[in-house]
Amino acid sequence: MLPCYLLIWLLVLITPARTQSSPEPASIDTLRQLQEHIDQQRSDVLKERDRLWEIEQATQEQLNGILYHIHATETAYKDYNFQIQVANKRIQELQQELAIAQRVYDQKRAATIARLRWLQRQRHSGSAWDFLLKSQNLKEFFDRRQRLKLVYQADRQILTDLKAKADQIKQQHSEVERQKNKVALFTQQLLAQRLQLEAQLENQQQLIERLNNDRQALEAAQEQLAADSQGIGTLIRSAIAKARYPHTRTFGRGQLAFPSNGEITSNFGWRTHPLLGKSRFHNGIDFGASYGSTIRAADGGRVIFAGWYGGYGYAVVINHGGGLATLYAHSSKLYVKEGQTVQRGDAIAAVGSTGLSTGPHLHFEVRKNGEPVDPSRYL
Repeated sequence: MLPCYLLIWLLVLITPARTQSSPEPASIDTLRQLQEHIDQQRSDVLKERDRLWEIEQATQEQLNGILYHIHATETAYKDYNFQIQVANKRIQELQQELAIAQRVYDQKRAATIARLRWLQRQRHSGSAWDFLLKSQNLKEFFDRRQRLKLVYQADRQILTDLKAKADQIKQQHSEVERQKNKVALFTQQLLAQRLQLEAQLENQQQLIERLNNDRQALEAAQEQLAADSQGIGTLIRSAIAKARYPHTRTFGRGQLAFPSNGEITSNFGWRTHPLLGKSRFHNGIDFGASYGSTIRAADGGRVIFAGWYGGYGYAVVINHGGGLATLYAHSSKLYVKEGQTVQRGDAIAAVGSTGLSTGPHLHFEVRKNGEPVDPSRYL
């Protein structure tokens, strides 16, 4: 949908430039016809411009969000890799400990079983009684009996320890399995993160492509704005030459008043365009003013154009005589008409953001014989 909107917008922007390319002898009448033709389309143009701006803003926000999420995903990816390395190392340690514990357990178990079997055989064969009866006296008899009792108790303790060791080995087996499952889960999550990252990268590329297409369209619009600027120069020269008052007559004082109470946000000369990001020559100065605030005539003169003019949006051009003219662009409302005489300080329009504009402001130009000059020389 977006390229269609841009195409419609650019076609409308191009219309006045083509109409102005070969001005009729009665230039004021031609300009009135141009204004009527453009005014029929201005509502759709404004809607498409606003929609384009909203889409560009939303796309940029989505792009910033995806870039942030990709950065977070890459950080998580590194964290998962580290956790997997730690888990694998722990598994190796547990497996080594388990192998040692199993070996010790097997050795002790085999030795204990062998001794218990020997003691069992000795008990059934009467060797234990023989051991006691060989005592020389009663004290030795009780000593030998105590030693046999300790041997049996030691064997029972060994069996208890072996059982505890067996339980410990089972727990270690469970721990190893738990660690393996943990690593498997991390691996699955890592694969899912990779797939998600690839999808986000693809979306990012598509968004960047869309932004590039929008940028190219805006560059084309900027080129049209340059053509509009040339058309304005032709308009001024033609209107001055054909007006009822010769251009040698001076309406104003020559010293211009500030047309807006806003601060100057962009000067005359080369600058980086706020939408295109490229160096462009700025034919006037911009005043950062609130939407709807008053735009005033910089000096007395006759209005030679008041209407929609391509990338300038709603604009007013005033002929001050002596080859000097001023232009007021991107207005939201116009308070004057062509042919009307205005005095210095009269309200002629309201600040807006029509045409090729990034936000509410006044674009103010001073033209000398149709050519843009630095307004600071006259203010």
